[in-house]
Parts: sequence; structure tokens; C-alpha cells
Amino acid sequence: MGVATIPSCDRRASASLFSRLRTAGGQADPFPIYTELLARGEVVPAPWGGYAVTGFAACDSVLRSRRWLEPDRAWRERQGAGTRWNAPSSREMSHTLAALNAPQHTRVRRAAGSFDRGTVERMGRSVHRTVDRLLDSAAERIRTGEADFSALVCEELPVATIGEWLGLPRADWSRLRQLTHDQVFTQELLPSASQLALSDAATAELRTYFTALVGERRSRPGDDPVTRWIRSWDAIEPDRDKADEGVYHLVLFVLLAALETTATLLSAMTLRLVESPDRWDMVASDPELVPGFVEETLRYDPPTHVISRVAPEDTVLGGIGIRRDEMVHLMIGAAHRDPARHKDPDRFDPRRAPDHLAFSGGVHYCLGAPLARLEAQVLLSRMTRRLPRLTLVRPPSMAPRVAFRRLLNLDVAPA
Repeated sequence: MGVATIPSCDRRASASLFSRLRTAGGQADPFPIYTELLARGEVVPAPWGGYAVTGFAACDSVLRSRRWLEPDRAWRERQGAGTRWNAPSSREMSHTLAALNAPQHTRVRRAAGSFDRGTVERMGRSVHRTVDRLLDSAAERIRTGEADFSALVCEELPVATIGEWLGLPRADWSRLRQLTHDQVFTQELLPSASQLALSDAATAELRTYFTALVGERRSRPGDDPVTRWIRSWDAIEPDRDKADEGVYHLVLFVLLAALETTATLLSAMTLRLVESPDRWDMVASDPELVPGFVEETLRYDPPTHVISRVAPEDTVLGGIGIRRDEMVHLMIGAAHRDPARHKDPDRFDPRRAPDHLAFSGGVHYCLGAPLARLEAQVLLSRMTRRLPRLTLVRPPSMAPRVAFRRLLNLDVAPA
């Protein structure tokens, strides 16, 4: 296959599109910009270097391949001391499961275990109780007028679910949720200096909190995941300090992964439901549509719009030559609207066959995907049965992000 060269004018042309993605309008509705990116080809030069991959097939092939690498600690160090990749928060994230490559990734994932059917069923009982409690509270607020459904329910369900599972004090949940919102900026596409500083501070506080938690569980073991992870790490790491460090990074990863993207999925799903009276009536009258509605939400507007990988060697992707160590940004939000993959991609259709990359793919397929699906399906099923049909009061505001979507509010009222 021939390798296309990239004129500098192409990078300048893509710069305006990425600049628009970072505006309030672009964050509220990035999809017209994605359409323009897709029209330029499935692999386009990013203005700051590296490449953006917009085609579904190309994104899918990178995620499934064992050759493409995570930007791990060694890669980040090679970028230089003054880059965002060597900010304290970025260095800390390089130790977590999501930034590891084999064989380290294999070792840590084995220690982590999985959300198997038994674990998900046990957590499911807690999810049902929590959803009913949160909907009771939301129903009271909605009776007196409009309410922010995201704050009342979508932000609360994930932290309650993971907080109970990990055995974290309820009094700490609100602070942990806010720290998670701040920390994720280090994983953004192009974080600003102020966003990185916010992330650095949040990461330091999370380290203090979870290091203390691991120490407490080691001295007073219980019947909880953290205690089990301590036992798993002790079996593979004879140095106790290193084992505790491994457990800490695992707990940090689980919290960040379980809170941020799941809350966004729940808010996006609810937005799709309340912005159209027909959709609410459709799900309420046919509960079998619930799983399909969740999967279509994951395609239509996934929680994570960008996943990054690094070329392990000189290679070709979509006819474009990628040099060793160059980064490709997989534009998942754009790939999900690729007409080569999905017919009428801009239409929300819960009867569409599930086909998306929202949970990544290959060896890095999301560990918590079964739990995220469970929370979304239980919430959608229960709210359409227990609440009056709701309508959107005003368009939600969006957090200043490109990669990690987040609705700042979701104001609803009875239809």
C-alpha cells in the first residue's frame, strides 16, 4: 500500500475544525464538525502533531490490534519534562490499568479480576435499591416544578454503586465525585494549564485518600474488593509497599472509570429520552427496547469521544504513514456517525443493531462495561414506569471538554 504524504496546509486546515470543537458550540454539538472531519478522510493530520482517526473501520482495527500501544509511562517520559504528558496527574495515570501495555497490563488485569455474572448480580440488588431511592427523591422535586435530573439521579447512582461496593463512607462520596470531575482533565485531548493544575491537585488528594484506605484495609481486612485486591497483589508481589501501591492504583482506576463515564452515559440516555415525547412513550409501552435504547445512546453520543494510541513502529493506517511513537487520536464520536458503517447515522434509533466502540476494544475492553449497562438499563426501565413523562426544560450546558463528555445540568419537568 502506498503511503500518503501530509502537506503542512492539511494540518492548518484541520486546525480550524479542532478549534471549533473546543468552543462552547462545538462541545454542545460536535457532530457537524465530525462530519467535516470524516469528509477529509478516515485518517487526518492533527494540528499539534499526530493524527485523528475518524473512520469506524480504522478505529476498530486499532482498538482490536495488540500492536497499537497505550501511551504508557515510558512513552510519556520520552515526550519531555515540559509537556502535558509529564504533569503530575499524567504521571500518576500512567501507573493505572488504562495506561499499561503487556506484560504489565496482563498482570494487573489478572489481579483486578472482573465484573463476572455473580458480582454484577450482587451489585444489581444495590443498584435497584439505589435507583428507587433516587427516583423517590426526584419525584418529590418534580411535583413542585422543574428539577435537575442529572444532579439528583445520574450523578448520584454511580458514586452510590461503587461507593457501597468498595465500602467507602457515604460522607466521602460527594467529595470523591467532585475530585473525579477535576481529575479527568489530565486525560483530555488538549487540556489547558489551568485544567492540568486542577487535575494535579485532585490527583494528589485522591492519592492521599486511597493510600490511607489501602493501609486501613490491610490492617483491618474485610469482605470487600480492596481487601481481595490486597490478597491478589500479595500473591504476585513479595514487596508489601509495592503491592500496596499496586492496589492503590487499581482502586484509583476503578473509581475514575466507574464514576465519570457512567454518569455521562446516564445523563445522555435521559436527555435522549426527554427530548422526544415519542421516545418516552415508546420505551414505556415496550420495556424490551430498554437494552437497545442504552446501546444506541452509547453509539449516538458516547461518554468518551476520543481514545488515544501510539504506533509501536513505522506503519500505515488508512493509507497514511504513521511513524513509530506517533500518537493517533481515535475520534470515537465521529466514527459512530460514519455513514460507511451506519445507515442514517445521525438518527437515534433504539431498534438499531448494537454496533459501537464506546467501551473500547481488544485487551483494553472496558472492565466495568457490564456494570455500566446494568445501571443504565435499571434506571431507564424504572424511570419510565415510575415517573410521569418528563420533558426537557432547556438545553443542557456542557463541561469544557472534548474527549470526556459531561452534561452540567439536565433540567426536566412533567410534560
